Amino acid sequence: MFGQFSARARVAGAAILVLAALALGACGAGQPAGSIKVTMTEFKFDPSTIDAKAGKVTLYLVNSGSTAHDLVVKDSSGSVVAKSDLVKAGDSATFAVPNLAAGSYTIVCDVPGHTDAGMKGTLSVSAG
Repeated sequence: MFGQFSARARVAGAAILVLAALALGACGAGQPAGSIKVTMTEFKFDPSTIDAKAGKVTLYLVNSGSTAHDLVVKDSSGSVVAKSDLVKAGDSATFAVPNLAAGSYTIVCDVPGHTDAGMKGTLSVSAG
């Protein structure tokens, strides 16, 4: 009888470990700590004005729209500083821009027609 109890205890213990691992995995999903959430829809960013500190800027892109979008950071001369991957409708992605200097940047979605439809905004980066 002791052997059966021990086997049952091991099975129950294993089940608890599996459930705990699944719960911890679910907690890891979602917006990364320290990131700025930007929701993308047709045809806007929310928020359209983003404030961040100089250095590594991490954006958490959430596509709540029905088509793919990206986020492109451009400096005052219009040069591309960084560009995210396309984020499919219903998906999210983390987009890190390393070593971003203080200044004002334009953000756009460069999927054809999206910027012209109003999908643009401002990224204001302050020193330290």
